[in-house]
Amino acid sequence: MVAATSCSAGGGGSSASSACGAPGVTPDQVEIGFLVSDSGAGSAAYASARAGIDARIGLANDEGGIHGRLITYDWRDDQNSPSQNAHVTDDLLRSKPVFGLVAATSAISGSLENLSQQGIPVVGLGRTDWAKYQNFFSYQYEPSRETIGRYIQSGGGSKVAFVTSGATTFTLDILARYKASFEALGLATTEPISYSRSTDSPAAVAQKLAATGANALVGFTAPQDLAAIMQAVRAAQLSFATSVSLTGYDRTILPTLGQSLAGVSFTVYFRPFEAGGPAIERYRSAMTRFAPQTTIPEQQFAMYAYIYTDLFLRGLELAGDCPTREGFISALRGVTDYDAGGLIQPVDIGNNASQPLDCYAFVQMNPAGNAFQVVREHLCADGTGT
Repeated sequence: MVAATSCSAGGGGSSASSACGAPGVTPDQVEIGFLVSDSGAGSAAYASARAGIDARIGLANDEGGIHGRLITYDWRDDQNSPSQNAHVTDDLLRSKPVFGLVAATSAISGSLENLSQQGIPVVGLGRTDWAKYQNFFSYQYEPSRETIGRYIQSGGGSKVAFVTSGATTFTLDILARYKASFEALGLATTEPISYSRSTDSPAAVAQKLAATGANALVGFTAPQDLAAIMQAVRAAQLSFATSVSLTGYDRTILPTLGQSLAGVSFTVYFRPFEAGGPAIERYRSAMTRFAPQTTIPEQQFAMYAYIYTDLFLRGLELAGDCPTREGFISALRGVTDYDAGGLIQPVDIGNNASQPLDCYAFVQMNPAGNAFQVVREHLCADGTGT
């Protein structure tokens, strides 16, 4: 795969820069690696991720780079498979020196042990069991389940049903945690209902939901799966006080799935696009200028990749004019108020792995199914917020 660069401003290294010997660092540039699930199961969700890294790197280079060095990257597709992730990461590291990695994938677990042993910085979507790796950074690990429970209660929900795309051990373990958290808040829960697009009938899922007596629904599904289920729910004349999906906050789904998902709420772990403001406008401008292949900037994983890249660039900036991997890790671990330029609530990068993301936003598909609307811009696990 070819290197992708976004270089629109020059920058020369100083004499100190010329002497720097960290992998990927030259007098005039820093090369990083990008790992993304560009194919494989669930890869559709990551389709916009490369636009996000293009936009943030393009913006950085347009502003002169980091300490006068332009940022470039080379990327690999891990097919959303931990074993493939290990393979392509090793290939990337052998093919050229890169200073560190940005990861838009949940399959990075295949490489983390090896990357940790080599002290290679990695920034991406976090899981709490990855907190043991001091070289790994994320602005969010496991979000608070209680916050979703509070949102359901605020909408009148009292008994929650769960639907899943498949029933892997990993998914069932997560669901068990949700059940325990919801029940601790006083919400009743049901056993999960599994749905496979190739073998299961949405109408049969709707019948099972009706039998549970639940008045709230949480979807651990792909958006198209939940859309089919919600169509069947309406056909069966079922009604839920609150329906929440953990994925699907993406304007590209509006033309095809919007009407089916009308009334469904979505968790948002950054400032909602619809909330606007300077940080959102800066993001939109960067997407338009440096990722013009993406005609709709308001996509979840484009934003995630933009923020992951921003966090990486923060570490690179703090590492100084002659950055080392060790210096990057130490400096970024000391950041206590990272907010991605206003895109997220401030987090302490040093300890956020042990503290769930307690406060975040919820948007809802409007009745016409042609737009998202902000329902809660800031709701916390203790029920406070706006």
